[in-house]
Amino acid sequence: MSSFDRPDNAGITPAGTSTHPLSRREFLAQAALIGAVVASGLPLKLIGQADAAAFFAAQPPGSHAMTITCIIRYEIDPFQRDAFKEYAQRWGRIIPRCGGHLVGYFLPWQGTNYVGWGLIAFESLASYEAYQARLKKDPEALQNFAMAQSKRFIVREERNFVEVVDGTFGIAAAAV
Repeated sequence: MSSFDRPDNAGITPAGTSTHPLSRREFLAQAALIGAVVASGLPLKLIGQADAAAFFAAQPPGSHAMTITCIIRYEIDPFQRDAFKEYAQRWGRIIPRCGGHLVGYFLPWQGTNYVGWGLIAFESLASYEAYQARLKKDPEALQNFAMAQSKRFIVREERNFVEVVDGTFGIAAAAV
């Protein structure tokens, strides 16, 4: 039984019928792009795909270190959206202090009302592991985890690590 067949999900829009302009696959592709742009040191105003493509095309081959981006998909209690927002805002202080390049946290807006996202970029898997070790010792991080457990607004959490495939990053659309 899928999560959309359960009676407790009444009013939730199934995948493929969202009024939001991005599909999950498109969102993940854009998230990987944003993560690579942020980790490369580009200013955040250059989030557009064409701007990122122009920046990387101007760099000598191999001049920028490839990074990995951790994409965290949260299933949240839609009636506790504000609690998730508070949780996410706290990570805005904690993650950079512990060594992660915080791309951002995203709340549901249109479409599903129970999926949030967190994107964090790292120079390597080793830097992610060092970040995890620091996170486990950070008092504010421990408080944030405890708050999430006590309020129970996160139903499920899924992590994916992505990297850009060489030759596919930032390719602008062909003129039609």
